[in-house]
Amino acid sequence: MAAGAPRIFVSHLSGVAVFDPAGDQVGRVRDLVVMLRVGQKPPRLLGLVVELATRRRIFLPMTRVTAIQSGQVITTGVLNVRRFEQRPTERLVFGELLDRRVTLTETGEEVTVLDLSVHQLPARREWEIDRVFVRKGRKGSAFRRAKGEALTVEWTAVTGFSLEEQGQGAESLLATFEQLRPADLANVLHHLSPKRRAEVAAALDDDRLADVLEELPEDDQIEILGKLQEERAADVLEAMDPDDAADLLGELPTDEQERLLSLMQPADAADMRRLMSYEERTAGGLMTTEPIVLRPDATVADALARVRNPDLSPALAAQVYVCRPPDETPTGKYLGTVHFQRLLREPPPALVSSIVDSDLQPLDPEADLHAIAGFFATYDMVAAPVVDEAGSLLGAVTVDDVLDHMLPEDWREQEFHLDEEEVATDGA
Repeated sequence: MAAGAPRIFVSHLSGVAVFDPAGDQVGRVRDLVVMLRVGQKPPRLLGLVVELATRRRIFLPMTRVTAIQSGQVITTGVLNVRRFEQRPTERLVFGELLDRRVTLTETGEEVTVLDLSVHQLPARREWEIDRVFVRKGRKGSAFRRAKGEALTVEWTAVTGFSLEEQGQGAESLLATFEQLRPADLANVLHHLSPKRRAEVAAALDDDRLADVLEELPEDDQIEILGKLQEERAADVLEAMDPDDAADLLGELPTDEQERLLSLMQPADAADMRRLMSYEERTAGGLMTTEPIVLRPDATVADALARVRNPDLSPALAAQVYVCRPPDETPTGKYLGTVHFQRLLREPPPALVSSIVDSDLQPLDPEADLHAIAGFFATYDMVAAPVVDEAGSLLGAVTVDDVLDHMLPEDWREQEFHLDEEEVATDGA
């Protein structure tokens, strides 16, 4: 960026694409790294934390940034692909500085940091934070911003950034990442400090936190759940997919399992207990108890309306299961499956019982992982019904759950390993 360029507010850099000189995208900005300095000197912006396509996070020094413009970052093309590791003297802007309570030097009034601006020093390749956007008044919540005057002040006009804050909020950080998919937000949480991770988890609503927990490694799941109040932990478990919630409950001590189950709705607790009664790597242990179930007199229009539910995963929306009442698992007699593509080819008034596929054998709840994987591969399925000896539908196994258990246990934390520590993305 040329000397004299306007300041950039850091919230505008979240998730911005990073390109090499040839125009090829190499990753996205996930945080900024600054070094606080003694006295009132503004912090130096050392570089950016960039997430590559492989989900590895690397450090991109500002000396290798040639331009920040039009919602993109341009680099010199040379990247050090070693994994980013934060040093004791470094601070992460999104993870540690936003939402912090600081003090206005002139009045002694406490304010909340909403944003920071950075600029490049004239005739140098150094950057620093120069201004702070703050809001007066008490803190807001994850759902409502606190009322109060917002103003931009010089860095030297506030104090308190060097202090460890015990009750730091997460409002601005969540606003920064609100567009991320659950898997990407989970990746953000995984890289935060335990203190900050707990604060962000506390600020998320139950449904959003449930989606994110499903994408986190097991250790992070247990850590976050353990820091929630028990009533809220039970609510979050209810909001999770039943199979994922049962897996998480299964990792907790028995007395803790029982406390949480006792706080859940009876129907949800019954589902959890049923899933936990099966071995983990069997169809019964992998299945969800909430597939789309229809009675024989339901129409194609009814089925399509259920498939349109945006809360369903693509795998669960790929087919519906026709059963005699009751139409909640465990159901009455399972009659067969109707695939989504077949629904699209039939007139809306047609009954699902007239187009049901009854030839495909369902999975036994005791079927092991090898048998389940073979079933999916043989019949090109993305979901499969699980039926007991009495012919009742117990649930459905989806292909994503099969993959989760076939990959190494730490697959969420694994990254592709590159042979070279220094790569030139422009071919240099």
